[in-house]
Amino acid sequence: MGRRKILVAGAGIGGLTAAACLARRGFEVEIFEQAPQLGEVGAGIQTSANAVKVLYDLGLRDRLEQVAVKPKAYEFRRFDTGELLHYVPLNADDQHERKHGTPYYHLHRVDIHSILADRVRELAPSALHLDARVTDFQESENGVDLSLADGRTFRGDVLVGADGIKSVIRNKIVGDSQPRYTGQAAWRVTVPVERLPANLMDRVVTVFCGPKNHAVIYYLRSGKVLNFVGCHERDWEEESWTSRRPWEELRSDYAGWHPIVQSVIDAADRNECFRWALNSRPAVSQWSTAHATLLGDAVHPTLPYMAQGAVMAIEDSAVLARCLAGTPSVADALDRYQQARAERTARIVRESTEHGNLFHIVNAEEMRRAFREKDIARSRAEWLYCYDPLKVPLP
Repeated sequence: MGRRKILVAGAGIGGLTAAACLARRGFEVEIFEQAPQLGEVGAGIQTSANAVKVLYDLGLRDRLEQVAVKPKAYEFRRFDTGELLHYVPLNADDQHERKHGTPYYHLHRVDIHSILADRVRELAPSALHLDARVTDFQESENGVDLSLADGRTFRGDVLVGADGIKSVIRNKIVGDSQPRYTGQAAWRVTVPVERLPANLMDRVVTVFCGPKNHAVIYYLRSGKVLNFVGCHERDWEEESWTSRRPWEELRSDYAGWHPIVQSVIDAADRNECFRWALNSRPAVSQWSTAHATLLGDAVHPTLPYMAQGAVMAIEDSAVLARCLAGTPSVADALDRYQQARAERTARIVRESTEHGNLFHIVNAEEMRRAFREKDIARSRAEWLYCYDPLKVPLP
């Protein structure tokens, strides 16, 4: 079979994880990133055991431990009174690790991105191409030719589109379906803890749920930074992650909310308040050709209400690497990969949307009843966190 060459479009969290998983299994890897230098936005992500197992397998445990926060629990609370609506234990008494095999981490995107980039450089020192915007690809019987905006072309056995919700690779595989605005937008703010009142909140994820709006607050960088994400329903919004908006608009969107929310907003840098549109794409079950496939937001973008967007890209990467390593035919390997991932990723996308509706219920009693019926703690334990991309049976 020889040593296959895998071309990866995009060097975000998904693309870097895929490259590391593939390089670790002996594949030759080249990654193409349109930005002139690597970087990520100043925001947090949550990684449950179903992703952390992959990161551990890449040898990253010690590096993660140096920068992560291990939250005790998820707490869902009413937006104004702080009434506890639902509780999901995480690292309290090491529950997440005992049940699912690893801790639950909060990570700054910049940190996890840097850790993954370093690991790729260790495994494949010359793999990364920057200022390399992918514009097209052509398949032949024996492989794929990737075209860049500067006129260069690269040939490989497989192309992996990890180029996000505006994926060029997706358009070529499944057609030009534009992202659709969901009617919801998200604020993101990070605040150094020294600006905040002492002991403002415990080391938990707190989701304040309110009428057509909710806010998620948790610690990053060993507890030195507090991350705020506020998701609310509004008319069309710019989709850029780097679109600054007036602090006064953020303050207005959360007027009358719990004192913790108010404290975070009051301490925010007035010039560092970002808001972006939350978009989706039509679901697809066929996202591979004979030599090309997709992963992460390029194929299944999801609302952030289960904290599984980056996690799905990490899962995808591990399963794809397993399929390519264990299947002689590239086409068969890519088919196995999408079969292995289609049902699970569709469920996460669907339930993330449902969670958004749950968090935004207007009537307080109706919200209490809905949380009791949903039982998020049981549901996530039974099917979400227990998934192991390294061992799950493949088709």
